[in-house]
Amino acid sequence: MDKKAEITEILNDLVEINNDRIEGYKKAIGEIKEEDKDLKTLFDRMIVHSMTIKSDLVREIEVFKSHVETGTTAKGKIYRAWMSVKAVFTGHGRHVILENCERCEDAAQDAYETALEAEVLPDFIRQMLEQQQSILGGAHDRIRELRDVEV
Repeated sequence: MDKKAEITEILNDLVEINNDRIEGYKKAIGEIKEEDKDLKTLFDRMIVHSMTIKSDLVREIEVFKSHVETGTTAKGKIYRAWMSVKAVFTGHGRHVILENCERCEDAAQDAYETALEAEVLPDFIRQMLEQQQSILGGAHDRIRELRDVEV
């Protein structure tokens, strides 16, 4: 595989992870109870973050004149289905929603760690990915804080 194809594959993997994040937070918003509407504002903001991040990734992929992935990962689809099954048995409580969101954030952090391990990345893309990982890391920490308050 040539360098351009490797970089594009890495960036497309991160596009899919951000698509997973967008879909996951949309699903979480649908499970929020009336008394937990504060989470809707937080989740809406996280969706916007992923849309912005995705836009930056797409711009770089298009520079390479490569195909941009539009879907989500298979793992993400399976995870959202599992969230639905789990919700049936445990309810749509705030703690359960936050636990599920934290798992999604863990997956995003893992994806960025894997991407940043690639030696093929030019410095400017590596810097962009590090900034994105930092933004997503802040979201992860906020979800964990909220989840821990609910214990």
